[in-house]
Amino acid sequence: WISKTNTLKNAANDAKWKVNDLADKARDYINEKRNNDEEATQEDWLERVKSNISDTWDDIKDKADEAWEKTKDAAEDVKAEWRKKTN
Repeated sequence: WISKTNTLKNAANDAKWKVNDLADKARDYINEKRNNDEEATQEDWLERVKSNISDTWDDIKDKADEAWEKTKDAAEDVKAEWRKKTN
């Protein structure tokens, strides 16, 4: 169980953009827009963040689903072993 928990923690920790990095990413976004003679808008910036968070959620969800299936399979194995011993 601990390794499955660590896998989920690692997935969260390995998020593409950590909250602490958002100010730097926002600055980079503004500079990128300025360098391309484009307007930097909060709406566009939030769409970028939202897209990144969505990708991160998908990664975490995949790991959580994987952990669930492995745990469920292990529980079924224990039940089967118990049935063998009690029958």
